[in-house]
Parts: sequence; C-alpha cells; structure tokens
Amino acid sequence: MRTGYREFARMLAKHLKRNFGEDLAGPRLGMHKRAGSSTSERCKPVPTYVAMLRGINVSGQKIIKMQNLRDSFEALGFRRVRTYLQSGNVIFETVNASSKNLSKRIEEKISSEFGFSVPLVLRTSSEMTQIVDDNSFLNEKGTDDSKLHVTFLSALPPKGALKRLEGLNALPDRFFIKGREVYLYCPDGYGRTKLSNNTLEKLLSLEATTRNWRTVSALATNSSEKNRQELDDA
Repeated sequence: MRTGYREFARMLAKHLKRNFGEDLAGPRLGMHKRAGSSTSERCKPVPTYVAMLRGINVSGQKIIKMQNLRDSFEALGFRRVRTYLQSGNVIFETVNASSKNLSKRIEEKISSEFGFSVPLVLRTSSEMTQIVDDNSFLNEKGTDDSKLHVTFLSALPPKGALKRLEGLNALPDRFFIKGREVYLYCPDGYGRTKLSNNTLEKLLSLEATTRNWRTVSALATNSSEKNRQELDDA
C-alpha cells in the first residue's frame, strides 16, 4: 500500500510538471491514523486551508526553500502539508482553529525560523472553490485567462477605502471586488497595471497578496475535497 501510494505521488508530480510546468511538492500527503482514535474521528473531514505568503523568493529577498517551509508547517502540527510553486503557497489540514489564530501562529513560526516577517493570507478550500466560481470575467467572450489575477485581502475593505479604489482610473485594466478578493483583468499584462499589489494595499489600507489565475485555479483544485479523496484512495 505504501509503495503504491509513493508511486502514485511520483506519477502525479511528474504529470503536473509535464503538463503545467509547475510542481506540487510535499512528501507527506497521506492521512495518518492516530492510535486509539475511533472510526468516527478518523472519518471526520479535516478542514483544508491554503496559505499564500507575500513577497518571498523575489529578487533574492526573503529566501525560503519549500522543503524548509513545509517542515515549519508540520512542526506546528499541521497535516498533509504540501507546497505549490516557489512563491509561498501552502496547502495543509488542521482542526479546531480559527483563520485569525492560524495566520498569527504561522507568521510567528516563520519569523522565528527564518529571521524575517512574512505577511500571509489564509483561505479555506471551500473559499478557494467559491473564488474561482465568482470570477465573472470568465463569462465574457474573448477573455484571455492569462491576463486574469486575483488580489487576496487580509480583511474586508472599509467603505471609505472602496470609494478611493473605485475612483481610480486604471484603464485599460478592469477590476471588481467581491468579499475579500479583488479580481483583475489586465490586457496589457500585470507588469504594466496601475492595480499592483502595493497600490491596492495603500488604497485599501490592508495587507494583500496577488496570484495569477493559473495559480488560483491550481490551488483551488489541489485543496479540494475531491483531490483529498483521490489521494486517500491511492
């Protein structure tokens, strides 16, 4: 069983890299049963979270190896820890914790382990699925999804800040806000947008981190319950 699982994990990683040019890494995807735990406890769904770190491994600054990052998350007692790309996207499972407390624990752990602070945004797997479903840009004819991005906010933006953002002339780029996400469509590329992560943080007075649509979709898929069940069945 163990050998079969390892072979499946190896083939899955190879498939993702060949088809998407990206890695989904994490050697400890299996669900570990605790000795003495009841059947109902083992079968109870464990919440899955996606942590998106801001500003690591960029231009030689705040370098964190993904294996070290996974080790730090596992040291906090999180399960099924895996990373996606080198930009600091971590999928993990844990029970009995609020998102606010989780974020604080992770930020404190990173600061103590690596010697610098890293803001992060946390979403549940169900929230990630909803974020993908809510992107109305995809319903427009001719939308190039390579020009789509999502900026994840640390909290709901205050009304006054929203008015400042709505008054910004960002053409040809377009955006809309739903909950704690800012959906962006940048036809000339994100590198030329007036809606950069730094700009949105200043206008909204919130911490934020931005991911392209390919990454958002992959994180939603890889953190989903369906993906979890497929790994369990391997």
